[in-house]
Amino acid sequence: MNLALWIVAGLMATVCLIGSSKMFVPKEKLAASGGTATRWVEDFSPRALKAIGAVELLAAAGLILPAALGIAPVLVPLAATGLVLLFAGALTMRLRRGERATITGDLIYLALALFLVWGRFGPESFTS
Repeated sequence: MNLALWIVAGLMATVCLIGSSKMFVPKEKLAASGGTATRWVEDFSPRALKAIGAVELLAAAGLILPAALGIAPVLVPLAATGLVLLFAGALTMRLRRGERATITGDLIYLALALFLVWGRFGPESFTS
């Protein structure tokens, strides 16, 4: 179980690290880069996109570094909880925009983040 949680944490950290590119890529280029899957950026200001990217960057670090370094490993499930909130917001935004065809990825990421929260707060907690 611990190995599965580490694999999921690594996968989610990679996804968040890639997603944090919102901080550096101009809004127009980001909207045009992924077809209909990235049209959602049109609803947000450049400042809001930078904030979302910063949250994803912090989540990527928070999923791996505290446990790997042995410094405040309780931050890992808290970072996963933040990802649950982030992906719940992404799902809400996609439903509001009527983008049901692109919702699958967000559902998978939400399920993986929930698995991390359950596993790291529960049976494979770093604090026990």
